[in-house]
Amino acid sequence: MERATTTATRPAAPLPVLAREEWEPLARRHAARVDVSVQPHLERRRRGVRHPVEDFLFDYYSHRPAALRRWHPGHGVVLADAPEHRSTKAYVEVAGGVTVDDGFVEQRRTLVSSIRTLLAATERRTPTLGCFGMHEWAMVYRLPQDDVRHAAWPLRLGPEGTDAVVEGHRISCSHFDAFRFFTEEARPRNTLQPGRDDRPAFEQPGCLHAGMDLYKHAFRLSPMVGSDLVADCFELARDIRVLDMRASPYDLSGLGYEPVRVETAEGKQEYVAAQRVLAERGRPLRRRLVEACDRLLAVAA
Repeated sequence: MERATTTATRPAAPLPVLAREEWEPLARRHAARVDVSVQPHLERRRRGVRHPVEDFLFDYYSHRPAALRRWHPGHGVVLADAPEHRSTKAYVEVAGGVTVDDGFVEQRRTLVSSIRTLLAATERRTPTLGCFGMHEWAMVYRLPQDDVRHAAWPLRLGPEGTDAVVEGHRISCSHFDAFRFFTEEARPRNTLQPGRDDRPAFEQPGCLHAGMDLYKHAFRLSPMVGSDLVADCFELARDIRVLDMRASPYDLSGLGYEPVRVETAEGKQEYVAAQRVLAERGRPLRRRLVEACDRLLAVAA
């Protein structure tokens, strides 16, 4: 690895420089890593086939497959011989190559600060387990089969059986972006009423959707954070989505997903155990994101 002194707009300390023969293999490995999910998704899209589990991260979140495949080292690293990055608005030319511009970081100070506030508030809370994935059930409560989100897949217990499960459980969804999809009849059944602008007051680290959203926070910070962190969060979100839909009211056994029958005592135990493991996986990723935000806010100060 070479060292290079940046232009006058940069701090006096030199930034590390990655030669192309150093960073190009990293970029190839990153693309291969995410292609495990990206390429099947693109093939399904080409054929007009939808997958309720595997396509969610691409359909729900705004990060395009091409953007996910593109590798970035994060702020504070110079890439030598990198014309692919020179055309990206986040990068600026410096002595030795290109790097993420301090000005780009400064322009996103409000975004970085808001993400940090939410992540730190979530991190401080004790994980609450035992929601049993009732958010997915509340999203179909009292809807006819044709009107549910994944209408191509039957409800395991049928509409009446699904409604009975909702009516027989205490629903305590703390995540606004799940709660907002509840049916009108289901909304009053939630013991919490999270809003769009008060997420830091509600989100907690045991929530599946809060764990999935670590991916959203990571890609919104890209290319200011490295793509390894984005990919780590993506893989966690993919695994969370599997549990989310296995515990849902849908019968996805035709896709190879055995249900977690949260309407039973055994299913509840299985769900909580899996939820705890995923929350533990999310904890260090949340911490890495908070620390990344702190470094970026120091640049933008």
